Amino acid sequence: MKINIHGKGIKVGDQLQHRIEEKLGKFNRFFGDDAIANVKVRPDGEEKVIEVTLKIQKHFYRAECSAEDIFTALDDSIEVLEGQIRKHKTRIEKKIHDYAYMKEYLRTEVAPPADDEEAEITRRKSFDLTPMDAEEAVLQMEMLGHNFLLYLDMETEKVCAVYKRKDGHYGLLEPNY
Repeated sequence: MKINIHGKGIKVGDQLQHRIEEKLGKFNRFFGDDAIANVKVRPDGEEKVIEVTLKIQKHFYRAECSAEDIFTALDDSIEVLEGQIRKHKTRIEKKIHDYAYMKEYLRTEVAPPADDEEAEITRRKSFDLTPMDAEEAVLQMEMLGHNFLLYLDMETEKVCAVYKRKDGHYGLLEPNY
């Protein structure tokens, strides 16, 4: 597994780097060289935030946790990643050809609690994409009371999405295709 560690506004020392590599090492034995882990460390007021993104072939798993102690935030992030993989175990087993790299990991993991239900698509919706710019898309999203909005960018003529972030700001997704 390739591990990229970046500190933004904080220095990542040898002890923290070693601890990150040790914690992510548990995934390495299952996913090997196919996995890439990106770890971002940053301060947020009095707390430290660790964001871990695992890319295993074409699938992504992401966790972001904050705590007063950076090592606690790291431990919490690893737990969230493990939980995501366990939660999706049933879906993964059904589509095992897409997730063949996870067979070994799933064999050694404990089954998720019985109260987890399979996700089901209960509604489909189709709509026309309207050409607009990002600012207009944010305005439309707010007027509709939605958390995100897909639109056709006037300049690039590509489908983009704006979304409301947890911090109250907005994000813009611009896919490459």
